[in-house]
Amino acid sequence: MRSINSTIAVETNEKQRLFDLTSCVQQKVDSAGIQNGVVGIYSQHTTAAIFISESQAALTHDIMEFFTDAVSENYPYRHNSPEFSDCDRKNAASHLRALLLGQSVLIPVVEGKPMLGQFQSVLFAEFDGPRQRALHVQILGD
Repeated sequence: MRSINSTIAVETNEKQRLFDLTSCVQQKVDSAGIQNGVVGIYSQHTTAAIFISESQAALTHDIMEFFTDAVSENYPYRHNSPEFSDCDRKNAASHLRALLLGQSVLIPVVEGKPMLGQFQSVLFAEFDGPRQRALHVQILGD
């Protein structure tokens, strides 16, 4: 069994945005030459997330609106208060939004292809941009 490690760099220019990484993940699997195994993608950030969903413009808009409504920016979070925290970004809502989704996905690779369903895509959610983000990709298999 081989293990191939690489990085996907994402430059974000907005406070919140979704990125479809499916083609990047496929390129990583192609370049690794792994035919059967797994590919894991891990966000090394606590205010961003990786998840699997459909990448359709109306739905991705709805997803971001959902998180804006579900986790208010205006709540008096302790993380945003100088009395309780040393965080200058006042980004508690971003942490909580990412917490709901998680920082990693693991996808089987069969015959050189990530086994995603017909409407599934690998999505990266930026909740605290603009930032430079690094996503770790590890591919295990033969």
